[in-house]
Amino acid sequence: MRKIILIVGGARSGKSTFALKEGSAVKGAKAFVATAEILDEEMRTRIENHKRQRGKEWNTHEEPLHLGALVEKIGDKYDVILIDCLTLWMSNIMHADLDVEGEIKRLLSAITSQVSTDIYLVSNEVGMGLVPDSPLGRAYRDNLGHLNQEIARVATSVYFMVAGMVLKIKGEN
Repeated sequence: MRKIILIVGGARSGKSTFALKEGSAVKGAKAFVATAEILDEEMRTRIENHKRQRGKEWNTHEEPLHLGALVEKIGDKYDVILIDCLTLWMSNIMHADLDVEGEIKRLLSAITSQVSTDIYLVSNEVGMGLVPDSPLGRAYRDNLGHLNQEIARVATSVYFMVAGMVLKIKGEN
C-alpha cells in the first residue's frame, strides 16, 4: 500500500536524516527530489555533502518550482520519492511570484494520485516562533503553515522532529 509521510520540525532537527533512513528501508527504485538552488559556495558544499550521504541508490532530481509536475512525471518510475524540502520550495515559488495555491493543489493531486509509490515530504514547522515583522515574512509563514496542514491532512503518517528525536503524531504504530 502506498504511503504519504510528512516529517516536520525545526531547522537542523533531524528531519532529513530521518526521512532518508526511512526511505532507504523501502525496497526498489528511489528518487530524491531536491528543491534547493545553489546560490553560494556554502550551499554548493552542503548539497554535495548531502549527495554523498545519500549514496548511489538514490536518483537525484532538482526541482525548485514545479514539484507537482515532477511527481506526475516520475511517480510511476520509483518505489519511493523523498522531497526535501517543502520549506525551500515555498520560498522559491513565492519568490518566483507563482500561484501558490495552484502549485499546492497540483502537488496534492500528484502525491495523492500515486498508487504504488511511497512519498516522503520534509518541511519546517515555522508556526511556533515569533510573528514575522514583515508582510512577506507573515505571508511566507502563513503559506507554509497552510501547505503543511494540507499535506498532513492527506498523509498516512506525520512525524515531528525535535533535537533528533521522533514523535509520531499521525498514523498507525
